[in-house]
Amino acid sequence: MNPTATTIREYDQNALDRDETETATFALGCFWGPEAQFGAMDGIVRTRVGYAGGTKLNPTYRELGDQTEAFRVDYDTDDVSYADLLAIVFDSHDPNHQPRKRQYQNIVFTDSPEQREALETYLEANGLDVDSIETRIESLTRFYPAESYHQKYNLKAKQSLLNPFEEAGYDDEELQESPAAAKLNGYAGGHDIPEEHEIGAVLDRSPSS
Repeated sequence: MNPTATTIREYDQNALDRDETETATFALGCFWGPEAQFGAMDGIVRTRVGYAGGTKLNPTYRELGDQTEAFRVDYDTDDVSYADLLAIVFDSHDPNHQPRKRQYQNIVFTDSPEQREALETYLEANGLDVDSIETRIESLTRFYPAESYHQKYNLKAKQSLLNPFEEAGYDDEELQESPAAAKLNGYAGGHDIPEEHEIGAVLDRSPSS
């Protein structure tokens, strides 16, 4: 079976609030794929896609300027650490290669001195150096959320999973910030959610269907 409007609402109501999580920001090419990949992970509470890393004010997909497609995740530090996220980020791309098109470049943004320190520790432990890799390392100055049609892109392409959100009356912003939507967007993108997970327990176990 698939989630219902009731199970969606209950899942979101039971999720951690924003002030109970930490936030991390990365860019790894087209933002649809990483949002789905990270959203399916245990410990990730919310996801959103947008633009960062440039100077253009109020960028849009059609007028991106020097901004880069990026994604943000809110995560539960009891379940996943920033170093855990970095391991997935660096496993997902070649840090010695950078796409020429700025829109799809690889960037690790740090939101705090603690994240910067954790990043430098991770790089050193893995034989990497911030000054020699091609991956951009930058302090986050501003993140611009992308247009609503980019948020939870994979979920919106699978009507059977989108239906309960529509039945529950979710608007675009609620869907963007929904923990249940983050998980189901990952599932719709082909990533497994453990059956013992509250959302996974009510899913039809065939992501490609």
